Formats: sequence, C-alpha cells, structure tokens
Amino acid sequence: MADDAGLSREDRETRRRLPELQAARPTLRGRQPMLPHEGPVGAEQDTGAGKTGSLRAAVFGVNDGLVSNVALIMGFAGAAQDHAVILLAGISGLLAGAFSMGAGEYISMKVQREVLERLLHLEAHELHGDPDAELAELAAIYRRKGLSAELAGEVATQLSRDPAVALDTHAREELGIDPDEGLGNPWAAATSSFLTFSIGAFIPLFPFLFGGGGAAAIAAAVLTGVALLVVGALTARLTGRSRWWSSSRQFAIGMSAALVTYVVGLALGVSVAG
Repeated sequence: MADDAGLSREDRETRRRLPELQAARPTLRGRQPMLPHEGPVGAEQDTGAGKTGSLRAAVFGVNDGLVSNVALIMGFAGAAQDHAVILLAGISGLLAGAFSMGAGEYISMKVQREVLERLLHLEAHELHGDPDAELAELAAIYRRKGLSAELAGEVATQLSRDPAVALDTHAREELGIDPDEGLGNPWAAATSSFLTFSIGAFIPLFPFLFGGGGAAAIAAAVLTGVALLVVGALTARLTGRSRWWSSSRQFAIGMSAALVTYVVGLALGVSVAG
C-alpha cells in the first residue's frame, strides 16, 4: 500500500476503515462453498438477471405492494368500515408505501454507490502511488487462486500495463466490485421500486373502486391471490426453483398476512361496536 502522503482526510479515513467496508459487502460466509457438481444444467443462465439493484427492487416492490395493501384493506374490511374509509385507507397505503419504498431504495443504493466509488478512488490512488506494491498484491491474489508464482506474476504484469485495466482488475479481484454494473443506479432502483409497489398495491384496491362490502373484499382477496401466484411463478424463472413451490410459498405468505389482519380488524370492530 502507498503511504498517506497526498491523501485527503476522507481518503485516509476510508483507508483506515477499508477492512470494515470490505467486510460489509454481501458474502456467503458460513455457507458451504458452491462447487461444480453433477446434475442437469437446464436452460442457459441469463447472465444479466440480478446484476442491478433495479431488478431486485422490482421484485420486492410488487410483492410488498400486494401484501402490505391487501393486509391493510382486509384489516379495515374486517372491522366493517364504510366503503369510503376502506377506499381512503387503500389509496393512502398505496401512496405512502410507494413513496417510502422509492425513497428508501434511493438512499440505500446511493450510500452503497458512494462507498464503492470511494473504494475505487482510493485504489486508483494506490495504483498510481505505489504500482510495485499493487502488482505484488495482484500476483499474490492469483497465487492464492492456484496459479504458479511465475504465471501469477506474468498475468499480473500484463494486466497492470494499462491503468484502466489495472484498476478494473483490482476492483474485481481485490475489492469484489464490478465497476461496470456493480455500483447500481439509485434512480433506476427508486423508480422501479416506486412503480412496482404501486402496481402491486393497486390490485387489492381495484374492486373497491366500483363497490364495497363483502363482494369487494372477496374480489380483492381473489385478485391478490392470483397476483401472488403469478409473482411466485415469475420469481421461479429467476431462481430456478419449482414454479409450484415458489407460487405456493408466495400465496401462503401473502394470504396469511391478509387473513391475520382481517381477523384482527374483525375483533377490533366487534370490540368497538360492543
């Protein structure tokens, strides 16, 4: 590592906290390592799936919208509230949840991006300030991966000739950062989360736009149940899990939440009426 000469106060603080920042990255520590194994391969993997925060935000957004708003609406329906009150609660839940999800996703992704950009900035400084130490560090990484000392040194030397390639390589091998897609886009994640939550939250609200009472509550439950099954099936396409299992799990969790809040609302409604 280069000395601290020329580093700003923020960069010195980043260097001091480098082990802590690297340890904060999502890892699979504590699990068995994933190794090549026998079994059918199936369809070719979609290498772009799951690389960006916007996809993750979309999946969480539509599911959270469905579950949170159907639970809220069913709680008011169980309490036998007027149609106007249920409609107001559903609309409020949709707007509050969508803005909360969007803002939260933006802040989370923005902070993550700033941390990773700071790490890249510090790494670029070290590559310029002490290239020999960084070359030795990269060669050591490849030796740990199983390359001979001679081959590891040759590979590290070749990759270190171009500053841009050197920084990209150190980011991936040393820091575990994908500079191209791994930083994430805060606006894309926030927008995706906002829109998908709104879509999910609108589904159980839709029947109450045309009526109220038990018929609207049943229609909301049916629509939500179907949507949960569809979301579960789509999720299975990304995870490779059984569609039946993913859909059933999604349906059971979402409808259980709706049932619990309906029962609580029913009990509170009876209690207030009494």
